[in-house]
Amino acid sequence: MADDAGNTAVVLLREIAAGGGKKIGHATLNAEKALNALSLDMVRALDAALVRWAKDASVACVVIDGAGDKGFCAGGDVRFLRDASLSFKGVGPNPQAEAFFAEEYRLDHRIHTYPKPVMVWGGGIVMGGGLGLLAGASHRVLTETSRIAMPEITIGLFPDVGGSWFLPRMPGRAGLFLALTGAAINASDALYLGLGDHLVATGDRGRVLEALTRATWSTGADDNRSRLTFLLREFSLRKDAAPESNVRKHADAIARMTEGATLAEARQQITGYTGEDAWLKRAAAALASGSPTTAALIWELRRRAQHLGLADVFRMELIVALQCCAHPDFPEGVRALLIEKDNKPKWTPATQEAVTAAWVEEHFTAPWSALANEVSPLADLGRP
Repeated sequence: MADDAGNTAVVLLREIAAGGGKKIGHATLNAEKALNALSLDMVRALDAALVRWAKDASVACVVIDGAGDKGFCAGGDVRFLRDASLSFKGVGPNPQAEAFFAEEYRLDHRIHTYPKPVMVWGGGIVMGGGLGLLAGASHRVLTETSRIAMPEITIGLFPDVGGSWFLPRMPGRAGLFLALTGAAINASDALYLGLGDHLVATGDRGRVLEALTRATWSTGADDNRSRLTFLLREFSLRKDAAPESNVRKHADAIARMTEGATLAEARQQITGYTGEDAWLKRAAAALASGSPTTAALIWELRRRAQHLGLADVFRMELIVALQCCAHPDFPEGVRALLIEKDNKPKWTPATQEAVTAAWVEEHFTAPWSALANEVSPLADLGRP
């Protein structure tokens, strides 16, 4: 696939003429074979386009989607991050990991706070970094094929890209359950949890884009948000066109499993599930075999993020992400799951009981504090 200039690019960028003398900014993640997994080049291209379109008065709204129908975005390039982690021998933050996470989080924050309507087409696989792009959009479109997850418990990372912000805002403790288990959810789940706004048939993507170009847009962002909402409602499927919501179906069980006052209690309740439901069994098994450090970080992030604003959440997540790259579990988890694929990670520490408060605190210590005159690359985020 090529962009407007005929060039093959990691992100295809188009400006499509629309009604009212306006244009639609259209960005397509262009790595179909990799399920559009985010690279740093993709992050930079998309962020630059959003900055440009925000300033361009002729652009009424923005559409972000992914090449092909199998997935919007399967997450960040964790192989690259693992290689960067293993090769870095210096002091302070890993420069490659710092660039990736800081620029990715800045992009996610920009989408959350964008001055114009942003529609993200979340069909197919939406995981990790892909969910970071979807979650902050003003108009989040799901399809009957949407499969969403933050499975970082399996690779020794944590649900980042703002997960510490949007997961606790889900009904009850569903967000905590999803973070600890990495359980996959469908479009019905996402609508119930507030992670999506519209359910549209996969095959209607082209028709929706065509309808956007026919619509008459105004100069007011609020008017255009309302116009986009009205347009998407015309394509909305009945809720029963999507699979049954596992989260809604098991809401009572999830509440019981996560009601403990400590991580140890919640872990025991989840991993001790003895029923026959396949979705809950997979969730329990994922936590049982997942990184004990990740579970502890999820629990602590939930506590620390409780009273933080969005920008402060991203600043905190950046510290924890860089520390994960500097600690053993992330490179080991990626090795076991994606490199050698033996699915036998050797976690450090190996058990939940062995994860100490001091070990967790290390992950919340800013890595640039070891360097003179170094500050967070997100220090200015959300500030004038």
